[in-house]
Amino acid sequence: MATPHIGAEPGDFAPDVLMPGDPRRAKLIAETFFDSPRLVTEVRGILGYTGTFNGKPVSVLASGMGMPSMAIYSTELARFFDVKRIVRVGTIGGIAPYLQLGDVIAASAAHTNSAMTSEWVPGVTLSHAPDFALLRKVVEHGETTGKRLHVGPLFTTDSFYNPDTTLVPGLLEYGTIGIDMEAAGLYAVARKEGFDALMVGTVSDLPGAEMTAAEREATFENMVSFGLAAFQ
Repeated sequence: MATPHIGAEPGDFAPDVLMPGDPRRAKLIAETFFDSPRLVTEVRGILGYTGTFNGKPVSVLASGMGMPSMAIYSTELARFFDVKRIVRVGTIGGIAPYLQLGDVIAASAAHTNSAMTSEWVPGVTLSHAPDFALLRKVVEHGETTGKRLHVGPLFTTDSFYNPDTTLVPGLLEYGTIGIDMEAAGLYAVARKEGFDALMVGTVSDLPGAEMTAAEREATFENMVSFGLAAFQ
């Protein structure tokens, strides 16, 4: 049964779903990695595909940008399409000094100053963390393939253009290695809706350096290989 935001039918989505932000990246992932991908939804231009990878059903659905958009799509996947595991595959602004453009990060936690989940448990600041089994699988993938992977906390923000110059030094002091706009929302919704979640992202920006729009769209294969490894 279709939802207000997803025009698919029961069974159209696999239990395992990759979620990039960009619909074009969802299409690229399906065409590059899936066997026999089929389009299952395109409501509002948000593309979703289902196919197989290594003989197992897998889906990809774009989430749009930011925690509210991520929360809508991940909630509907869990409630109405019986999705069990979601791995976000997106871009991250790197702040740790050892990071390089194109590096892959798995988010072991996601701090946020967003008020999105502040009323879920009144008086408590929730900790946003991934499913450990998914995180362990991507770490093992890096170890067995020799692919470089960084594991550490992200800061998830509602504000892409933040003028606060004290923010990054403070985050670095407490071990944060990157900034994104979706991970904390995904992790929070996963706890609320009862599915497993992980954020795996590519470093697209560093202080004084950034990928072009075309590079952001095309630089995804290494990140996606980690995301798919979480489902194996």
